[in-house]
Amino acid sequence: MNDVLLEVDNLVKHFSIGGGFGGGRAAQVRAVDGVSFTIRRGETLGLVGESGCGKTTTGRCILQLERPTSGRIVFEGVDLTTLEHNALRAVRRRVQVIFQDPYSSLNPRMTIGQILAEPLVVHGIVREKAARTARVQELLFQVGLQAQHERRYPHQLSGGQRQRVGIARALAMEPALIVCDEPVSALDVSIQAQIINLLEDLQSRLGLTYLFIAHDLSVVRHISDRVAVMYLGKVVEITDRTRLYEEPLHPYTRALLSAVPIPDPLLEARRERTVLRGEVPSLLNPPSGCVFHPRCPIAVDRCSAAVPPLREIRPGHLAACDLA
Repeated sequence: MNDVLLEVDNLVKHFSIGGGFGGGRAAQVRAVDGVSFTIRRGETLGLVGESGCGKTTTGRCILQLERPTSGRIVFEGVDLTTLEHNALRAVRRRVQVIFQDPYSSLNPRMTIGQILAEPLVVHGIVREKAARTARVQELLFQVGLQAQHERRYPHQLSGGQRQRVGIARALAMEPALIVCDEPVSALDVSIQAQIINLLEDLQSRLGLTYLFIAHDLSVVRHISDRVAVMYLGKVVEITDRTRLYEEPLHPYTRALLSAVPIPDPLLEARRERTVLRGEVPSLLNPPSGCVFHPRCPIAVDRCSAAVPPLREIRPGHLAACDLA
């Protein structure tokens, strides 16, 4: 465990809604409900699942943009949930984020040079103006942009160029861990490939570690070393990418993979699809027992009685299913 950079242990994040001036009863949205995983130095952990399953909330809790309801987030041996503002500020240099939307994550009133120089000033990393300018140009070069982009505003760049600026801003802090929150979902497919290749190249050159949040299983398979699958606020399966795609154990993972199109029309016509019945339950009132059992094609009576633990079924392959 010496190479573990981040450990998330039984993370819970509930949001209260209602109970305002009208005097109604407050309810709890169980956005993240007992999530646990580890990320080793230099690896990429993909976090996948349907929209609303809690992927982004998990990432925001790791970044401490949302304070968890309970659980532990241990980064480089320090539990981030116990830190106050001043102590947390120092740690934030080591944990950065690439946001999903390159259109709204950059300040439209600042030039690209000002955007990249701001964290250097705030954290006192580069104090001299000439040195900051040189560092900004170095960051632009690292992400495939030119020195002339320093004087432009975000609206003067394409979507792919803006996302490269977002990556450069994260690199400015020289982080150990970067939370990539669906960094390519707002981009064209051809640009997605360029950004993925850039992230892989930066990881190999700078020794970065990624938590890669996405819903595109093809992208996750390409970039991730291991993959964690989430459903309704819980992690239901974790293993390396090869075993997940070739030998999935959890029925939800099988259903997700069966929905991925295959380029070969003959294979596409022959393969068996798993069609889930019903709708995704509400996070306000999740099902008892296994949260997937109302839609599971192999569920039995005991699935609704007890919550199955995330257990190691094969070496390095964990699944939360009593029938796996």
